[in-house]
Amino acid sequence: MLPASDAPDIARHHPALAELLAGGPPPEDKIAAFLEDEDIPLIEPGAATFLWYGKAEKVALLRWIATEDRDAFTPIPGTDLWSLRIPVSDEGRFEYKIAVTRNGGEEWMLDPLNPARAGDPFGENSVCRTYGYARPAWSKPQGAPRGHIEDLPVDSAVFAEVRREKVYLPAGHDPAVPLPLPLLIIHDGEDYASYADLTVSLDNLIADGDIPPICAVLIQAGDRMDEYPHGRRHARYIVGELLPALDARYCLSAAAKDRVLMGASLGAVASLATAFRYPGLFGGLVLKSGSFILAPEALAQRDSPVFDRVARLVQVIQRAPELPPTRAFVSTGELEGLADENRALASFLRERGVDVLFQSTWDGHHWHNWRDQLRDGLMWVLDPPTG
Repeated sequence: MLPASDAPDIARHHPALAELLAGGPPPEDKIAAFLEDEDIPLIEPGAATFLWYGKAEKVALLRWIATEDRDAFTPIPGTDLWSLRIPVSDEGRFEYKIAVTRNGGEEWMLDPLNPARAGDPFGENSVCRTYGYARPAWSKPQGAPRGHIEDLPVDSAVFAEVRREKVYLPAGHDPAVPLPLPLLIIHDGEDYASYADLTVSLDNLIADGDIPPICAVLIQAGDRMDEYPHGRRHARYIVGELLPALDARYCLSAAAKDRVLMGASLGAVASLATAFRYPGLFGGLVLKSGSFILAPEALAQRDSPVFDRVARLVQVIQRAPELPPTRAFVSTGELEGLADENRALASFLRERGVDVLFQSTWDGHHWHNWRDQLRDGLMWVLDPPTG
C-alpha cells in the first residue's frame, strides 16, 4: 500500500479506475487487462477520463476550441499510467490528440487506447463521445436505395477554366421522366461526402421521407480560402454558369423555395453572400459554423487577411436590402471560437425578415458535427409550413 502522502486521490477518478487503484499500484498485467476490457475514455454523466500508458515526462490532451487548449494528465505513482478526468457536457462530442513529451521532445498522436476516429482534409483526430451521445442512425448505412454521383463539367469564363463538379441524383431518378427536383448546392461538397457521410445520409433521409428526392451539387473550390471570402466572383459563377449548366442537363424546380445553398465554415459565408447578391433566387440557406465577423471588436481579435475579407463581405450584406421570403438554418458548436458570431448571425437574419432555426450542439468545428446537423437543417429549409 502506498503511504498516504503518495496515494493517488481516487475521489478524482472514474469509479472503475478508482477500483483499479484502490489496493495501491496495480501490477502491469492488471493494468493491461483493465485497458483491454474498458472503453477509453471512461465516460460518466458530466465527466470523461482519459488514460495514457507509457513512460513520459509530460502528457497532455489537445483540443482546438477558440485556440489550442491543453489539459495536463497526472501520473499515477508506482505505474506508467497517466490519467486526466475533465468535466464535459452530456450528449456531445469533441475531437482531440494527445501530446507526449519524451527526451525533451513533444509528439502529437492519436489516442492509442481509443479506436474512435474522425477525419478531415488535414488528417485524423481521436473522438470523445460524452454520456448520452449517439451518432444519428440516418447517417449510417441502412440498406436504403442508393443514389448515384455523376460528373458535370462547367465551362467557366469567370474562373477561366473548366470546373468539374459532382452531382448527386436520388435513387430511381429517371431523366426521361420530367419530375422537377429541388436543388441543393453544397459548398465543399466532395469533402462533405468524404468526411461527413453525405451520400449515405441523403439516401436514408430520402428513403425515410424526411426530405424529398433532390439533386445535390457537390461543388469544390480550388482555393476556398481565397474564393469564398471574396464572394463576388464565386456568386457570379454559381448563378451565371453553374445554374445554367444544371438547368440544361437536369429537370429542376425553378421555385426559389426549392433552391438551397449550404455550407460550413467559409462555405457558409459563400452561401450567405450569394443569396444576398442574388435576392429571391434561393429560398433556403443551411449555414453551419459560419466564419462570420459581424462586430468590429471581434475582427480585432483575429489577425488574418481571410477574416478581413469576411468582415468586408459581411458589411456589404448588412447594407443590402432584405431578402425575399427565405428560410435559414444556422448552427454552431459550443466548443468552437465562432459560437457567439453565429448566434449574432441568427439574430441579424431574423431582423432582416428571414425565418431562422438556430441550433447549438456541444461540439467543435468538425465535419461530424456538421453531419449530425444535416437532417434538421434540410428538413427546415426543404419542408416549409403550408397554409
